[in-house]
Amino acid sequence: MDNSKQTELTTILKKKTFWARLKEEKYLQIMAILGLIWMIIFNYAPMYGIIVAFKKNYKITTPLFSWKFMTSPWADHGGFQHFINFFKDSEFTNLMLNTLGISLLKLIINFPLPIIFALMLNEIRNAKFKRVIQTITYLPHFLSWVVLGGILTTWLGDTGLLNELLMKMGLIKEGITFLAYPKYFWGIVVASDLWKELGWSAIIYIAAISSIDQEMYEAARVDGASRWNQIFTITLPSIAPTITIMFILAVGGLMSSNFDQILVLWNPLNAPRSNVIDIYTYNTAMRSMRFSYASAIGFFKSVISFILLFIANQITKKLNDTSLF
Repeated sequence: MDNSKQTELTTILKKKTFWARLKEEKYLQIMAILGLIWMIIFNYAPMYGIIVAFKKNYKITTPLFSWKFMTSPWADHGGFQHFINFFKDSEFTNLMLNTLGISLLKLIINFPLPIIFALMLNEIRNAKFKRVIQTITYLPHFLSWVVLGGILTTWLGDTGLLNELLMKMGLIKEGITFLAYPKYFWGIVVASDLWKELGWSAIIYIAAISSIDQEMYEAARVDGASRWNQIFTITLPSIAPTITIMFILAVGGLMSSNFDQILVLWNPLNAPRSNVIDIYTYNTAMRSMRFSYASAIGFFKSVISFILLFIANQITKKLNDTSLF
C-alpha cells in the first residue's frame, strides 16, 4: 500500500473513531455544550458592553443593540476621555492605595493560612475531632456577607462583644466603635475574611494532600523522618502545583477587594480607608448615574487584573514549571 492510500485510511479510521467516541460520550458532550453555551451567554456576550466605556454619556434607557446606541457620540480624545478623567480624579491615588493595600494584606496573611490549616488538619489522627473542626470552620462560608456584616457591626459596636472582652481584660476603659475609625478598617476586613473563608479555602489543599501516595510517608517513617520532615519533604512539594495555581489566581484578583464584604462594612466615617475601586464604581454608576465613566473604571480594573495574572503566570512557569497557560 502506497503512502497516500495509507494516509487516507488512517484519516478515515480517525474520523470513525471520533464519531464513535462522540456517540458513546453523547451525554457528557451535551453537558459540556450546555456549559459552553452558559459561558458564552454570561461571560463573553456581555463583553460587547465594554463599548459603553468609550461612549460620551451612555443612558441606561438606551438598548445596547439599538441603532441609537451605535450612533451615539464617542467620548473625547479618541474615546479615552473617561479613562483620562479617572487618572486625574482626586480619589484615584486613595482608591488604588486602599484596593491594593487590602488585597495585598489578604494575599500575605489570608493566602498562606489555609495551607497551614490544611497541614494541621492532616496531622490530626482523631477522625471525630477532625470532622468537628472542619465543620466549625466551614460554616461561616455559607453565611452571606449581609448576615455576617450585621453580626460584625454588632460585635464591633461600642457596647459589642469585642469591647466587653477588652474591658474585662483591662485593655480599654470605655467602648470603641471600631467601624467608625478608618485606622481599624483594613484589619477588620482581613480578619473577617479569614474567619469566613479559612475552612472553605483549605478544602482544595486537603483534597490535594489526600491524593498523596501514602507509601511515601511509610518510606519516610522507615528512614526515621519526623512529622516536620515529612511535611517539608513530602507534603508541601506534592501540593506545590496546587498552591502555585491558587497563588496565580490570587494575584490576578488583587484589584478586587470583595465588594460584598466592604459594602456591608462601609460607612462615611471609615470611607478614607474603605473607599476601594469596586465601591467607587458602584457609587459612580448607581448613585451618580455616570455609566460610561463607571464602565471605564471597571475596564481599567480588568486590564490591570489580566496583566497581573499574566505576570504571575509567567513567573511561576519559569520558577517551578507550573502555570495556567
